[in-house]
Amino acid sequence: MTRFQLPLLLVLTALLSACGFHLRGKIALPEDLGPVRVETSTAYSELTTLLERGLRAAGATPAAEDAEDVATLHVLSERWGDLPIAIDEFGRAQEFSLRYAVVFAFRKADGTDLVPQQVVELSRDYVSPPEDATGTTTEREILADELRREMSTSILRRIDGVVRAGAVPVAPPQP
Repeated sequence: MTRFQLPLLLVLTALLSACGFHLRGKIALPEDLGPVRVETSTAYSELTTLLERGLRAAGATPAAEDAEDVATLHVLSERWGDLPIAIDEFGRAQEFSLRYAVVFAFRKADGTDLVPQQVVELSRDYVSPPEDATGTTTEREILADELRREMSTSILRRIDGVVRAGAVPVAPPQP
């Protein structure tokens, strides 16, 4: 290292620690949550799979198929939409906004709402020139997969926010 690199590295490290940046921790779940089931009106939903995976990673135990007294993450609806946001001189849509909205609620096994029913909406813009549509379908599918992953994370972060806000006791972190 040259004589300027080490002091510069030390200054940058000090600035980074002073900015308040810290990594997000593991998602907090209530200590009395018990087994969790993800229910949806859409059969074979990719969002359901992502949510189940995220809850397992947070320490939740999956509920057995026939179990009745379990906490439930209800995905009440999933809606997709394409909204044209720019047109060309011939009136053809050239740019779209892909929108994804999910209505969900999270109830504990005793029937009380942990997270009351709410809507999360995400969107991404993409360009689709009408004279050259090659790759547009693939781009839209990639954006849809990205939105599903972000939606799963958003829903889990809302659950985490409710738990961390002190509304319910938090489970101790597992090693």
